Amino acid sequence: MLFSSPYKRKIPSPENSLLGREEEMQISGIHYVNGNTIKPPFSSGLKLAMFGLGCFWGAERIFWQTEGVFSTAVGYSAGHTRNPTYEEVCSGRTGHNEVVLVVFDPTRITFVELLSLFFESHDPTQGMRQGNDIGTQYRSGIYVSDKNDHEFAVKVRAAYQKQLLNANYNNITTEIKSASVFYYAEEYHQQYLAKNPNGYCGVGGTGILCSVD
Repeated sequence: MLFSSPYKRKIPSPENSLLGREEEMQISGIHYVNGNTIKPPFSSGLKLAMFGLGCFWGAERIFWQTEGVFSTAVGYSAGHTRNPTYEEVCSGRTGHNEVVLVVFDPTRITFVELLSLFFESHDPTQGMRQGNDIGTQYRSGIYVSDKNDHEFAVKVRAAYQKQLLNANYNNITTEIKSASVFYYAEEYHQQYLAKNPNGYCGVGGTGILCSVD
C-alpha cells in the first residue's frame, strides 16, 4: 500500500509529535553555489518566501538558479517538533514539511513570479506526496509572512486551479499558512544537487503554465 504507516498520510497533533530538542542544527551558513549567507540577518531590501513542493533537494535548485534570488536554504517548517532531524521528519511524527527558504530581491523578481515558478515546478494536486515520494513532509505548501503575500498566494492558487481543471487535473491541495519557525536542515542537505550533480531529483511539474492576470 502507498501509505503503510498512519504517519505518512496525516499530520500528527502536537501531543502526538516528537518533542525534539533545544539545540539548533549547526551549519556553515554559507551558500555552496554563490557564497551568499543563508542565515539572517539579511540586507533590509531583501524579502523571504518559503515553499514546500516535494523533496527539497530538487526544489532548492530551481530557486537558486532563478534570477533575482539572493540565496536559498532547505529545512523543516509547518510542524511541531523543535529542531528536528531529517530522520525524525521522515518518520512523519514531527508534522513538518520539507521546505525551501528563498531570499530574494523584490526589485528583480516579484513574489507573484515566485508563486508561478512554485506551481509550475511540481504537481500541487497530490496531497501527502509528490510523485513516488510519499508522506506528509512532501505536501505542497506556501508559507507567508504578511497579509499581502497571503492574498497573492490565494489569488494565484485560484487562477492555477482553473487552468488545471481545464487540463483534467484534480483539485489543488496546496496549503497556504502563516510562516512558522524555519529549522535549517543538516549541512549535507544544503544545496545538495550542487554537491551531488547526479543526485536524486523528484521534482516535476504538470506542464501547465501558471499565468496570472
